[in-house]
Amino acid sequence: MKNSNLISANYHYSLSSAIYKLLNFGSPEFTKFLHDTGFGLNGKKYKLFTFALRLGKIKIFNDVFKTDNKRVQLYITSPKIEEFIKSFVIGTLRAQSLEIKANNTLTEFRIDQAEMVPAPNFYGKMRFLLLSPLVLTTSKERNGKMRQYFYRYNDDIKELEEKLNNNLINKYKLIHGQEYTGNGVKFFWDEEYIKRKEKNGKRLGKRILITRDIDNPISIIAMEAPFYLEGDTELMKVGYEAGFGEKNSMGFGMAAVAN
Repeated sequence: MKNSNLISANYHYSLSSAIYKLLNFGSPEFTKFLHDTGFGLNGKKYKLFTFALRLGKIKIFNDVFKTDNKRVQLYITSPKIEEFIKSFVIGTLRAQSLEIKANNTLTEFRIDQAEMVPAPNFYGKMRFLLLSPLVLTTSKERNGKMRQYFYRYNDDIKELEEKLNNNLINKYKLIHGQEYTGNGVKFFWDEEYIKRKEKNGKRLGKRILITRDIDNPISIIAMEAPFYLEGDTELMKVGYEAGFGEKNSMGFGMAAVAN
């Protein structure tokens, strides 16, 4: 990172746009398809990638992160190895930098190194750490109108589990080009982690603004806590590669396997 140690807390849209610019170096045609159209199924669009920006220790001032760490990490993942990953790597080699601007805070990153991280082995029950917050939504009636509702971590776990499975199954169909015939996964939070955080007064919900239109930002409510999955390892792999939950291409739902 250079020129600034300040980064807007609402960097997600700007960083997503910067990633598309890097992809464009490798394949303008694929980038245009991904940005404008995406992979469609049952009336929904999926981009099949996600990312997470890890800043280390930070201080927060009026929706701006301040970090003393001059080396930060950008993680990015997609099951589309040929189209996405190769185009992204080509972009990093050619551009050698990316910049994000949100809420009048401009931050430029110099790309020092890019490397592939080996995929983990998946087992029948695994613990995952969220590198970027998880978003899952449904529609609920409010004041006579159907409105988008963001799940909170302490809501009905069965509803949340069903929504997560449906999302993973749709991604599975798009990735593999065939129907899903497995039994899905069971989802549950790391309750010990949640109890510790709540005891210390820490919040596990996060409100993040998507600032595509600076005058009309979109408010996102996300969840951030370790979780367990039990069941089909194929769906675990889908979530690991394409992102868990929704709004992945805006930097939500990226997870790492806990050791």
